[in-house]
Amino acid sequence: MSGHSKWKNIQHRKGRQDAKRSKDFTRAAREIIIAAKSGGNPEYNARLRAAIALAKNVSLPKDRIESAIRKGTGEEAGGDFQEIVYEGYGPGGAAVLVEVTTDNRNRTVAEIRHLFTKNGGALGEVGCVGWMFEKKGVLTFSMDLHSEDALMEIGLEAGAEDIVEGDGVLEVHCGPAAFDSLRQAFEDAGIACSEAEITMLPQTTLSVDAETGRRLLRLVEALEDNEDVRNVYANFDIPDDVLAEME
Repeated sequence: MSGHSKWKNIQHRKGRQDAKRSKDFTRAAREIIIAAKSGGNPEYNARLRAAIALAKNVSLPKDRIESAIRKGTGEEAGGDFQEIVYEGYGPGGAAVLVEVTTDNRNRTVAEIRHLFTKNGGALGEVGCVGWMFEKKGVLTFSMDLHSEDALMEIGLEAGAEDIVEGDGVLEVHCGPAAFDSLRQAFEDAGIACSEAEITMLPQTTLSVDAETGRRLLRLVEALEDNEDVRNVYANFDIPDDVLAEME
């Protein structure tokens, strides 16, 4: 979708954040479990640090954070989760990536295939659309509080690759390896970002009309409602005038 922040705003407008809140704890705990498999000390595990920060943002209790770390390191039962990425096509031929964390691969793939089919899409083979996306770190800043020049001055020295203007925000993009150090550089400079995450950005986008947009949003929402799904990425763009028509 055109602009990482634009998709976030579409989700907010449709009330998706409230709808997802009941699943936030489960997803945050699973991310900690997966991250902790590479080491249970967040000081030496950047992904675990990010997972703990995410868990705190959704108010996951401290005891559940600690339990999830123990499950990831194998000190406690219940850590048998694996990460899988499914690829497919939505209505209008839009490319869709679905990241899941599951303890039952067969159950999850059947559910994801059903959701694609039910909502006018099709689950594809590995690699069918993944090449259309690029993994990037994205740090988001309010345009009301920060200037592009100020962000660029700090960001360039810490690994920033680009600054993109979104819907009322500035997005600083970087490679995944530079994400942690870039976020720390802004924190050290006293510049707070409103959001920071490693995500998959489409290299090209597909502009859609109102009806196709509605169908694609229904597919994305159905996928996001599945408890095993961590993230859904797609390459469609809903132009502002079409979005207004949809609303």
